[in-house]
Amino acid sequence: MILQLITSFIAAASFCILFNAPARALLQCGFAGMIGWMLYLQLDYEWDTVVATFGATLVVGVISQFFARSFKMPVIIFSVGGIIPLVPGGLAYDAMRRFVENDNNHGIQLAVQALLLSGAIAAGLVLSEVMGQMFLRRTRRSGI
Repeated sequence: MILQLITSFIAAASFCILFNAPARALLQCGFAGMIGWMLYLQLDYEWDTVVATFGATLVVGVISQFFARSFKMPVIIFSVGGIIPLVPGGLAYDAMRRFVENDNNHGIQLAVQALLLSGAIAAGLVLSEVMGQMFLRRTRRSGI
């Protein structure tokens, strides 16, 4: 578990380096990715993989909103780095490999799973953005 957390932190921070994120945001990007992966691993034991991915992405989105407001940076810097450990790239690769090997039934199953996981990531990010906007609107109305 510790090795996976360290690896997810490094992967998220390294991906932010690849996309030219500011150096002062790398620690937070890595932290968002690590928290997302840790939550995914915990939720995956109890629920389906799609639900676990959605829940982890929702938390990554909320953390990204918090970091963006705290460090006065765009949300995308933290959310992209945070979801990198959750992206089903290996699953999509396996699906394409099955199609090339003419194992279409298994390829379709893997492709649908990758599509569902990608949809869960998109839905989690959208919902976290909506929640962030609702919170911001509520705090502006109440004058806090």
